[in-house]
Parts: sequence; structure tokens; C-alpha cells
Amino acid sequence: MSEVTAKDLMEEFSLQLINDEESVTFRPIPTSDISRPGMEMAGYFTYYPAKRIQLLGKTEMSFYEELTEDEKHDRMVRLCTYDTPAIILSRGMEAPENLIEAANKTGVPILSAQMTTTRLSSQLTTFLESRLAPMTAIHGVLIDIYGIGVMITGSSGVGKSETALDLVRRGHRLVADDSVEIRQEHDGILVGRAPELIKHLLEIRGLGIINVMTLFGAGAVRNYKRIGLSIDLETWDQKKQYDRLGLDEETIKIFDTDLPKITLPVRPGRNLAVIIEVAAMNFRLKRMGINAAEQFSERLNTVIEDGDRDDF
Repeated sequence: MSEVTAKDLMEEFSLQLINDEESVTFRPIPTSDISRPGMEMAGYFTYYPAKRIQLLGKTEMSFYEELTEDEKHDRMVRLCTYDTPAIILSRGMEAPENLIEAANKTGVPILSAQMTTTRLSSQLTTFLESRLAPMTAIHGVLIDIYGIGVMITGSSGVGKSETALDLVRRGHRLVADDSVEIRQEHDGILVGRAPELIKHLLEIRGLGIINVMTLFGAGAVRNYKRIGLSIDLETWDQKKQYDRLGLDEETIKIFDTDLPKITLPVRPGRNLAVIIEVAAMNFRLKRMGINAAEQFSERLNTVIEDGDRDDF
């Protein structure tokens, strides 16, 4: 999980720092939840979520203006705690002097945004959920095949990068090679991307490092992609029994998400790029409710049942 502060929000959303920069402390933002302190403006601080970003809109500030001077001072002092990562005013509203004074004492950044409150709240939540999502790195390749994010894993030297190169030549898009950074941004949603250092790069043994975007154009790469399918490449084992019908459904668990997994045996003469391409298309059909393996199994059962009846 990466660390996010109010300084990152200033850069991402072009927010303006209102109070004294020398007295500000850019504290880590621990949660993507946004608080609109309406109850707090009314004086109820029993369950004040101080560790959240506090977003003040037109409603909160209109109520604030109705308070007495003592109440205004009290609300702003209690709003600015040493745990509060930032207070943001929407619609370009000016910050009251009571707020600036209280924020300077506790080091809370006061930021101003031009956006409406609802829109700003939505964009802040989306940004923070993406940045604060749990992250892990997996050794493999991530390719966008027909809109499906396919993660190819396997032991070193099994042919992952060569297969990825073949898929890129067939018109699909590379997301990451060698290392895939995976974030669980929502329940059941895994998003993969390449580390900044190796973005758009592909390593081919004997050839070296190649830049896929330079060789094949901008349409051959993506910066990130939701992962829908995992394909594990393993060296062909004559003693192992492989699934020939496709009825067995394997999964791999990443965080709280069970990701569908296919194991493909590798041996000379197998065109892995075509097989993986077909696997992605078949996966799309299954999501649409069309399962060739189940249809074959049903037809086979029907033939067997009809044969049993003929015996009588």
C-alpha cells in the first residue's frame, strides 16, 4: 500500500493551499472515506472521524455562517485535530479566519477546489481507493486479449515473454512483463500494471530488452488492465493427467479474490499464442453463458441415456 498525503491531492486535482505552508504537516491519509462534517458543525463531535479528509461544501459553510462567534471558533478548533490529514473547501469558497488559525496550530492543510462538492467527493474517493488499495507483485506477464486481462505465469524460461511477443504481433496489447503489480481496488476486482521502471518493456532471451511501444506503436501497450484470467505455463509432464474437456475449474486466490486459472502444458510444436488467444475467447463465451465443455457433456449424457433405453 503506497502512502498518500494532501500534497498528492494538490498535484492530482490542482488544489490550492490556503493556510501557512510553513506550519502545515502533510500527514498520511489512512482511508479513502470522505467526511462531510455536518453533524460536527452542529456541535456533535462524539463520533467525529478525524482521520478522514474533511470536505466542506456550501451546505456546511452556510450553516457555519448562522452560528455565533463563540460557536464558530469552537467548531473550527474541534474540527482541526492532529490526526486530520486535510480539510478541503469546494466551489472555490474562502476559508474562515477561525479555520485558518486553528489549522495553523495543528498543521492541518486547508485546500481549496473549484469543483462542486459531490463531484469532488466522488473523484477523491476513486483516487484514494486506487492509491490505497492493497498491492502485491507477481512474476509473470499481463496481456490485454480481446478485452480480457490475461496474466501468464510459469517458471523462469518457460516462454512467457516470447508468447507475449507473439500475442502483441497478433494485435493484442502488453500491460506488463516480468513483474505485474496487482491492486485489489474493489471487492472482486484486481487491476494489474507494470512497475514504472519496466513499463512498455519486454525481455527476450538472446535478443535483450525491447520497447514494445516504440516497435509496434502506442496501440500495442496499456498502462493498466483489470485481470480476468490466469494462465499458468508448465513443462509437459508425460506422467501427469491434464484436463481434456475443460470441465475442471481451477482458481488462484489473490487477496480476497478467486481468479479463474488454466494450466497449459508446454512442449515443442505447441503454438501457445494461439492457444492463449482461444482461451481468452472461450473465457468470454463462458461469461456470456456459453460453455462448450458443459454442452458436450450434456450431449454425451443424452447419447448414453438413449443407448441404455435401446438396450431394453
